[in-house]
Amino acid sequence: MSGEYRQAYDRSMTDPDGFWREAAALIDWYTEPETIMDASALPFSRWFAGGELNTCHNALDRHVDAGRGDQVALIHDSPVTDSQQRFTYAELRDLVARFAGVLRSVGVGKGDRVIIYMPMVPEAAVAMLACARLGAVHSVVFGGFAARELAVRIDDATPSAIVSASCGIEGRRIVEYKPLLDRAIELAEHDPGRSIVLQRPQYEAPMTDRDLDWAEAMAAAEPTECVPVAATDPLYVLYTSGTTGKPKGVQRDNGGHAVALRWSLPAIYDVGPGEVMFTASDVGWVVGHSYIVYAPLLTGATTVLYEGKPIGTPDAGAFWRVIQDHRVKALFTAPTAFRGIKKEDPDAVLLRDYDISSLQTLFLAGERLDPETWMWASEKLGVPVVDHWWQTETGWPIAANLRGLEPMELKAGSPSVPCPGYQVDVLDVDGTELPRGEEGAIVIKLPMPPGCLQTLWEDDERFRESYMSRYEGYYLTGDGGYVDDDGYVFVMGRTDDVINVAGHRLSTGSMEEVLAGHPDVAECAVIGVHDAMKGQVPRGFVVLKSGVTRGEDEIAPELVALVRNEVGAVASFKNVAVVPALPKTRSGKVLRKTMRQIADGQDAMVPSTIDDATVLDTLRPVLQKGPQAGG
Repeated sequence: MSGEYRQAYDRSMTDPDGFWREAAALIDWYTEPETIMDASALPFSRWFAGGELNTCHNALDRHVDAGRGDQVALIHDSPVTDSQQRFTYAELRDLVARFAGVLRSVGVGKGDRVIIYMPMVPEAAVAMLACARLGAVHSVVFGGFAARELAVRIDDATPSAIVSASCGIEGRRIVEYKPLLDRAIELAEHDPGRSIVLQRPQYEAPMTDRDLDWAEAMAAAEPTECVPVAATDPLYVLYTSGTTGKPKGVQRDNGGHAVALRWSLPAIYDVGPGEVMFTASDVGWVVGHSYIVYAPLLTGATTVLYEGKPIGTPDAGAFWRVIQDHRVKALFTAPTAFRGIKKEDPDAVLLRDYDISSLQTLFLAGERLDPETWMWASEKLGVPVVDHWWQTETGWPIAANLRGLEPMELKAGSPSVPCPGYQVDVLDVDGTELPRGEEGAIVIKLPMPPGCLQTLWEDDERFRESYMSRYEGYYLTGDGGYVDDDGYVFVMGRTDDVINVAGHRLSTGSMEEVLAGHPDVAECAVIGVHDAMKGQVPRGFVVLKSGVTRGEDEIAPELVALVRNEVGAVASFKNVAVVPALPKTRSGKVLRKTMRQIADGQDAMVPSTIDDATVLDTLRPVLQKGPQAGG
């Protein structure tokens, strides 16, 4: 790697001020930054200190001012309501400016928090950008969370207002949001102020004295101009799960976030102004924040906001239809989505019905991409399938194959190489840096690049303890893996997915890779469960492809033999069960921790984001009983 990537990466390491100063030139500033990187108080770092900007201005107004107001900024594609809407940059700016006036009318100002609890509708993006326009701090709560989870976030963020909708739509099911919101307000100790509610025709919610109707409020509102904020002021707080059960409020700044995302979209995703990106996620997650809303609009691209089935259960042809209809250049989704498509249409017969010639790259992230799915998607789509790796905490990719900067060789199982700004190391338990090829804890040397979390909301100490205390001078990603001789990063799974079998540290990801390679397996998960003799032993769970008629008694021994042959007898893999489905969050992540807790006889709190709560009820007896066929 001696080309553009190597030059950019090396410069980001040796001259970070120069590298990011050039990137910052792509952003409009009211006041130019005095300092590019302030790392004087590590583990805290401040980017572009002294600078003033407005993120909403950079996402909308600047494009209109440059004469591109007629370009489509956002496409809302909703198969669940059989509707599509298109908003130009000028139209979206005007909506956002007016809704900022609504927020101001209920007392929201610079630095105040606003909770946004909405489905995948254009108004969700409007609300986020309106907060940014005012200098307020938004905290989007995923619409799948129930009242108790929402109440916890209300108490932690202490918002001045809440923006919500009467309902969401999942397939053919109406999910009534307003009763959940009302119950959350009852449960919360903090008074969140007024609620602005978007009434949807599928369900008209009863209103209370604290509620404002979105349409009525918009009709009476005065448009509001952008408010300058410091680059180091928070743009948003996004909650992610913590080991204690209390969610962690990841705090993101305005300046570093804008610069990093504006740089990343053309460099990593090869999407520039006027081109179309389809990110099949939810605005309630970091992927939705970064690559549905902010990065495409900061770049002047067109973004597709999709309201369809949950990520893990797409119609096999739904993505192809969106790509065809909107001439999508880059698709970004979770591997689970493609495993679901592969299961329903293993020969990709439905692809023949659509023209997806506009698609140049498929990007997958959010969980480990198994080589079987990678190869299937590569073969059927005929475009590069790019695995990449990042976290809620980082806000943009840590490791990727930078398609716009310098396309590189793709390796199955690897998200490729560290992105500029990230020094990725692999450490042993004692902090020793491990040689290439040896698996350990993946860490990032401080300071991290712009766009990463500043701290946890109102909890600097937990920020230190959660991320910075294990290895001095490093951010602990919580993921394990290794770097190969070519500098490619291999992420094998969360470090708590590394199990210790009779003193041997083994990755459950390696076993999943083997199981996923079996021709009859659509999805799989391996967890480590307590064993009185060996400490932990692995247990496998597989979902079979549609049309497979063989039973567990026949398939399980094959799977056990595969793992023993590929990983070795040291894995002590003797227990595998065929199950109808795996429990997942709505973003598509398998609930391995919950499965482990149930298998070990612990009381597991079932997250309120499971697509189908009956999945765990079905699995519970399987998880709690002893060895299955093949043991």
